[in-house]
Amino acid sequence: MTSRITVCRGCCCGTARKHPEVDHDRQLELLRERLPSVRVADCLDACEVSNVVVVQPSPAARAAGAKPVWVGSVLDDEAVHGVADWVDAGGPGVAAPPPLVAERIVATPR
Repeated sequence: MTSRITVCRGCCCGTARKHPEVDHDRQLELLRERLPSVRVADCLDACEVSNVVVVQPSPAARAAGAKPVWVGSVLDDEAVHGVADWVDAGGPGVAAPPPLVAERIVATPR
């Protein structure tokens, strides 16, 4: 089983109100075209770094100690594809995130 992702879309992250220049539906479509498991959350409480995507480690990586990784400011196709590339490579605990994703990693909200 592979890593899965959760995309924030209900509050402000995935809305035209906060990010009118982003085609949120197209981002979700791109992710779903590339990844087997994409979940949508109403709000992940990380509005200050929206658009937020949480990359979950695969079950094997989680068993080895990998933790979910929060990626903020996923606001363009390049960032969307970077997240998908990372998941394709194995995700947290298996592969290092691409530089474009690594620079967007944020602390897990408390």
